[in-house]
Amino acid sequence: MTKETRSTAAIQERPPRASVRFVKGFHGVRYQVRDVARSVAFYTEQLGFVPGHQQLPAFASISLGDTQVLLSGPGASGSRPMPDGRQQEPGGWNRVVLRVADLPELITTLAKAGVRFRNEMEVGPGGKQVQIEDPDGNAIELFEPAR
Repeated sequence: MTKETRSTAAIQERPPRASVRFVKGFHGVRYQVRDVARSVAFYTEQLGFVPGHQQLPAFASISLGDTQVLLSGPGASGSRPMPDGRQQEPGGWNRVVLRVADLPELITTLAKAGVRFRNEMEVGPGGKQVQIEDPDGNAIELFEPAR
């Protein structure tokens, strides 16, 4: 038995932690944004998301398939400062990864629409990817798997 196999077997043999009974599933990804309505327009018009629950100007949810993105504006409870004073802000390097078809054509379409790109398309053994930004600088990775 290899070290990796032993490690995997040990994980599988552990009894479930008590917290498992509380965690019921994946709810969504939260992005901090400056203007919720502008962000809803971007995600729905440029990337095909479907609008969901909205409490403008503070909050809106959008979805793509089973994935929900929660857009929290400055007035949302999900945007309040941390007890130590740190502010929750848009941007950063964590990101949603969207699986796409024909990434080069999508890049052309988004560039014509004025979407901001963080980099040029990268190609590797797993596929092609590029990072774009929503209107508040939150990263979105567009990924086309290798065939």
